[in-house]
Amino acid sequence: MSLTPTRKARLLLVDDDRLVLSTLSSGLLDAGYDVSTAESAEEAEMLLASGRRPDLAIVDIRMTGQDGLYLARRLRELDHIPFLMLSAYSEQRMIDQASRHGALGYLVKPLDTPQLLPAIEAALSRANELQSLRETRSQLQAALDAERDISVAIGITMMREQLARQDAFEQLRRTARSQRRKLGEVATEIIRNTRPSNQ
Repeated sequence: MSLTPTRKARLLLVDDDRLVLSTLSSGLLDAGYDVSTAESAEEAEMLLASGRRPDLAIVDIRMTGQDGLYLARRLRELDHIPFLMLSAYSEQRMIDQASRHGALGYLVKPLDTPQLLPAIEAALSRANELQSLRETRSQLQAALDAERDISVAIGITMMREQLARQDAFEQLRRTARSQRRKLGEVATEIIRNTRPSNQ
C-alpha cells in the first residue's frame, strides 16, 4: 500500500547527483507532492531567497561545494525549515552530525520513492508538532512578559499614588478599559514613561 500525503506538501530535494534528483523528484511528484529541486546548497539557498519556503527539505549530506550540513544550518536559521538527510554512507559520525544539526531523519541511499514516503510523512508530522510547540512557547513567553510588566506597573502606581496593591490594580484596569487597550499595553507604557526619571 503506498502512502499518499494528506495535502500537497512542498518539498525541496537537494542532491548533486542528477540521476538521484531526477528519479526521486519524479516519484515524489507522482506521489502528490509539490517538489522543487536543487543540485547544490548554493542553488537551494537561491530558491529559498526567492521566497519559496518548503514544508520539508531532503538534503544529501555530501555534495560538491557547500555540503549538506552547511545547508542544514542555513535551513534551521531560515525560520526552522525541517529537513531529512540523505547519504550513501551509514557511518555513526555522519548520523550524529546530522542529528546535532536538527535532522528529523537520516536515510541511506540507494533508496526509492516507496521507501522515502513513510519517512517524509513522519518528518512532516514531527515538524508540525515542533512548530506548534514553538508557537505555544512564544505565546507563554508573551503572557509571562505581560504579567511581569503588569506587576511592575502596579508597583509604580502604588508608590506614585500611595495606593494599596488592589487599588493600584483596579486603577490600571480602569485606565485600560477607558482607553480600550490591553492591560499589558498600559503597563508597558507606564514602565516606559517612568524609566527616564529613574536614571
